[in-house]
Amino acid sequence: MKKSLIAIAIVTFALGITEFGMMGILEDVAHSLGISVVKAGHFITAYSAGVAVGAPLLVLLRKWELKKLLLLLVSVILIGNICTAASPEYHTMLVSRFISGLPHGAFFGAAAIVAERIAIEGKKAESVAIVLGGMTVANMVGVPLATFLSNTFDWRVAFIVVSACALIGLIAIKSYLPALPALPDTGIKGQFHFLAKPGPWLIYAGVFFGQASVYCWLSYIAPMMTQVTHFSQSAMTWIMVVVGFGMVVGNSVAGKLSDRYPAALVTAVIAVSLVLIMPALYLCSAFKIPSVLFAFIAPACLFGVGGPLQYLIVRYAKGGEMLGGAGIQIAFNVSNALSASLGGIAIHQGFGYASPALVGVPFALIGSIALFILYKKYPVSK
Repeated sequence: MKKSLIAIAIVTFALGITEFGMMGILEDVAHSLGISVVKAGHFITAYSAGVAVGAPLLVLLRKWELKKLLLLLVSVILIGNICTAASPEYHTMLVSRFISGLPHGAFFGAAAIVAERIAIEGKKAESVAIVLGGMTVANMVGVPLATFLSNTFDWRVAFIVVSACALIGLIAIKSYLPALPALPDTGIKGQFHFLAKPGPWLIYAGVFFGQASVYCWLSYIAPMMTQVTHFSQSAMTWIMVVVGFGMVVGNSVAGKLSDRYPAALVTAVIAVSLVLIMPALYLCSAFKIPSVLFAFIAPACLFGVGGPLQYLIVRYAKGGEMLGGAGIQIAFNVSNALSASLGGIAIHQGFGYASPALVGVPFALIGSIALFILYKKYPVSK
């Protein structure tokens, strides 16, 4: 495995903790800053807003050499997390989280292109999967670690660790990534030209609906496992490790399959499987062993859909590859926010903590239809 890919994966590991770690330490942050948990939730929103704003700004950096661009983005990630760790009150924390989110989508967009360019022939999708693997490992190890550090020491320690990971990634990219020229400059208009074609929109639909299908349920996995399946609160630590392990396996396997078969077909089949998996998850929610198995399978499908599409968008977004890749992260973040809201509505209406799994079914169906249309009508070479 190339050291340059590992270097980039270290940064996506840091981004994974930055994005998802806040969910596990929200109460600690709220107590420390003297605000309510609801108000602390604005820090999650601020990060997502940074992702949405930062991704389109990537067009302004289109003339930068790819290595220099990655180094700039990692530097912003480092600064944002240092500021987060040092934030003394609500408003500085809010700004720090926004800054931390700015390079998120841009980094993934640029990293996918770099991974494809330095990949061994026939291993392009797998190389992109390795880069994205940092995010999955963050969910398996980094997020529980952040929660542990927050509970044991202080929530700021978690962001110090993230900052250290970003610094290590910065040094590793500088040391191991070869110099790569900038992409051909198509101008600002040319960066958006790919959006005039159906293919990219079908990919974004696959990401949006495919991710939403699982996140409707995953957003409320803790109350479902404790209130419906009757696991103890302490068991949620190892259950979330199972969830993260599923993400790692799903991302890796889908990446390998997408080098052998059309990525659109691979993701479409996985999305179709979710149409069956989510109702089964709901029906088995009262039983411990099946619930743990689904806690592995559903997240595996989550990244099995998302990972190959991050690779695939580069092929459909000619002239605007980095913007196309960054757009995946926008679709992902908006999908997470919407699916969590819809799952919450189902619970609020009295359908129970397992009901968000059923809310995800139509999303999986729509996502699979979009991806099958992509595969049948708008194919590209593997």
